[in-house]
Amino acid sequence: MMKTYFKILAIPVTVFILFACKDTKSKSNTETTTEATFSVNKENFLPGGLVEPISVVSKEMSDGSTADCYKIVTSGTPTEHDMGPWCPDNISDDASKGGIWAVEGEIYDIDGEFIKNLGTLLNNDTWMLYDKSTGEITKTKTKEECNDAANPNVGEEYKNFCVECLPSYITGMTHTYYIPVTPKKAPEGYAFNSGRPAGGGGEHTRPEHPKDGERPKGPPPVEGAIGPSNRGLAFNGVVFNAPAPVDVILAAYTIAPFDDAGGHINLHEGYHYHAATGVSKKIPQEDNHAPMIGYAMDGYPIFANTDANGNKPTNLDEFRGHYDEIRGYHYHVDKAGSNNFIDGLRGVYAM
Repeated sequence: MMKTYFKILAIPVTVFILFACKDTKSKSNTETTTEATFSVNKENFLPGGLVEPISVVSKEMSDGSTADCYKIVTSGTPTEHDMGPWCPDNISDDASKGGIWAVEGEIYDIDGEFIKNLGTLLNNDTWMLYDKSTGEITKTKTKEECNDAANPNVGEEYKNFCVECLPSYITGMTHTYYIPVTPKKAPEGYAFNSGRPAGGGGEHTRPEHPKDGERPKGPPPVEGAIGPSNRGLAFNGVVFNAPAPVDVILAAYTIAPFDDAGGHINLHEGYHYHAATGVSKKIPQEDNHAPMIGYAMDGYPIFANTDANGNKPTNLDEFRGHYDEIRGYHYHVDKAGSNNFIDGLRGVYAM
């Protein structure tokens, strides 16, 4: 259940994908270690989210080698859950009329009460996202307003707006991703790029942003080479995106809610996830291990944050991954309120 009230200033937490390749579903031991390596199972992807059948192509990898990768062309539209809602209409609305937002690492429902109390809760009287006389919440209502208000350099005219971009604004958009058929461990692993994808985003590119606008300043989570911006791909073809630039959003006195599935829309990227909330397709594990929710850009599987009993994984490495003999090496996503999925790539990825 989502929390519905908070009393502290929201601190931005930063919350994209390419994959490593080889076409086989059998277990292999191609790495120089004794670890079992499991190939990507393309049948896990929901056909409704695919623009064309998944195919195998040869791609240059981040370590200079060449490998077979799955070419996955998606619409970025989930078929197992609805998109939205994001911004409620009035301060009298309950949680069913709005999305969610992260505050100090926790997820909260964006209902009318949340909007009404923003000024008090954030200790800043500048926040006023509604009309005091009618209770109507000020939000974007057209494609043009969505584009202007979602710009990191948003103008004064959009101060105190709830930014809501609708699915009807992005019809016909497709995205192409390449995932290694069989994961291959990189010599040192990769930190995540804070700007444009180094690969894995395929023909899709991100809009221009101010320097360091995509995530807070600071050292990369993993020392060494820089990887792509996208983190991975859900089974419905929606991308696990880089952290949302929450600091930029809040600095403009706007909020850009996620829906209950952890996703929202912008005109350049379409619908994408910033949090794993358990709404998208997941594959339960027979041993009560956390369910599988997708693949990272290097082809290693991604699992939920907690297992069937609500327990978090232990002994995670700097990428948020670890190994077991049933699943091989795999990642566990950060909790939903972190605005983050995984902390780097352990394997090579397609360029």
